[in-house]
Amino acid sequence: MTGQGAGPAVRVDTTSPVPPYEQIRAQLAALITSGRLPQGERLPPVRQLAADLGLAAGTVARAYRELESASLIQTRRGAGTKVAPLPAGPSHPDPDHLALLAREFTRTARALGATDTEVLQAVKEALAES
Repeated sequence: MTGQGAGPAVRVDTTSPVPPYEQIRAQLAALITSGRLPQGERLPPVRQLAADLGLAAGTVARAYRELESASLIQTRRGAGTKVAPLPAGPSHPDPDHLALLAREFTRTARALGATDTEVLQAVKEALAES
């Protein structure tokens, strides 16, 4: 999960203005919704992922709680945390969540020194690739 094993890597940039729990949540959500983490895939325990990333367990636990409240993962006592089935049919993104993601991306891009034009171009290129 962090690049040391076989699964997709989750990385945290401690210099980013985006909180670490949100970086974890956003990366895992993208991996799940894109199918790179398939339904039933087991996620590492909170303490293990926290140790792998050098973070407090509460940080990873918050990311997992938010993913669970978004119905992207399921945690069962004794069975661990697994990727939940994605809802069938077309989904309509939550406008507030999209706005949050856009603000975080914009803040991060500006922290890197990107101009508004460069930010818009990056979004257009990402849309063209998907």
